[in-house]
Amino acid sequence: MRKKYITVLSILISFTAIAQVNVHTDMRTPTWNLIGLKYDKQVKPLVWQAVFPPALKAIHNKIIELPGYIIPTKVGNSFSEFMFSIMPIASCPYCGTGDIPSMIEVKTLKPITWADEPIILRGKFIINDSGDSRSTFFLLDAAKR
Repeated sequence: MRKKYITVLSILISFTAIAQVNVHTDMRTPTWNLIGLKYDKQVKPLVWQAVFPPALKAIHNKIIELPGYIIPTKVGNSFSEFMFSIMPIASCPYCGTGDIPSMIEVKTLKPITWADEPIILRGKFIINDSGDSRSTFFLLDAAKR
């Protein structure tokens, strides 16, 4: 009986070891923290609206720098439009604990080659508060620093 428990325990431990995700560099900065202040509130049944606190609105239309990871939205090796996140593509934002991280839609001046290492981008930060289905945040005319 004891052998049976030890065997089952060994199997469970081996599955746990296989399922672990690689640790990535923490990209959280004061600017990412501001972007994370956005929240949604219910304005009527089944209708939600984005809320942008004053500290977040203060960086709207300003040039900012953000470290992060390229999240491609199309097939290829270099991109002029992509999503940008504090987490690498290898980390599944829909699994495990915590929330889905903030992401920004980026449009660059010149294509940037994809890499799995973090990069720093500089560009004009735009809040999309129109209520349409596009991204909530944009980084326009971005360039890799």
